[in-house]
Amino acid sequence: MVDALVESTTPAHDAARLVAAALRAGIASRGHAHLAIPGGSALEALAPLVRALGAEAWRHVRVTWTDERCVPVSSPDSNRGAAYARGLRQPPPAMELPLWLDGETFEHAVTRVRAGLAVSFRMRLDAVLLGMGEDGHVASLFPGSPALGAVGGVVAVHDAPKAPADRVTLTPDLLSTARVTVILATGARKRHAIRRLLAADTDIPASRLSRSWLVTDVTAIDSREAS
Repeated sequence: MVDALVESTTPAHDAARLVAAALRAGIASRGHAHLAIPGGSALEALAPLVRALGAEAWRHVRVTWTDERCVPVSSPDSNRGAAYARGLRQPPPAMELPLWLDGETFEHAVTRVRAGLAVSFRMRLDAVLLGMGEDGHVASLFPGSPALGAVGGVVAVHDAPKAPADRVTLTPDLLSTARVTVILATGARKRHAIRRLLAADTDIPASRLSRSWLVTDVTAIDSREAS
């Protein structure tokens, strides 16, 4: 369910502000912070996040991905490649834990990531930035997917209803460790999923997250539709 709603005409910047606050709290408590970022349109918040946090603090952030499509990083479908294009390394964070590396097997990816989450992230996150699909999916956790019941931090997905079908995703138990989860959902096509999320419809994966903020331009959508 959603704990707080932000209706905004600048949703990417407001999402960045919320994530930055959680990261600052992590840095203050242990000297570094743990962040999971998505692909897709929610990455619009990445550059504002780095600016909001500041270069010095960003260098204390350990970054992983909420999910990755199992494609080469050079592919336009790569979440990690998209993050690099959006300036993830300008300046570089403290470290990165990719969920998928070119040429890996699924078994090796899951084993490597699980070990990295245990050692470098202590199986906890400070902030999660997510987009939301029109069906209410987050990360690569789709409605009805067995991955919704997976535990252990990370799981391979082979039946995603959107291509590519093969993906690696963080599991709901790990996502739920975050101090704050920010769901950035914008555009008229997301309106039905937004309404379901606000109604706490547990049939959509986005409703299963804890300590979550929904940041959306739904007010602007309503205004356009009413005109």
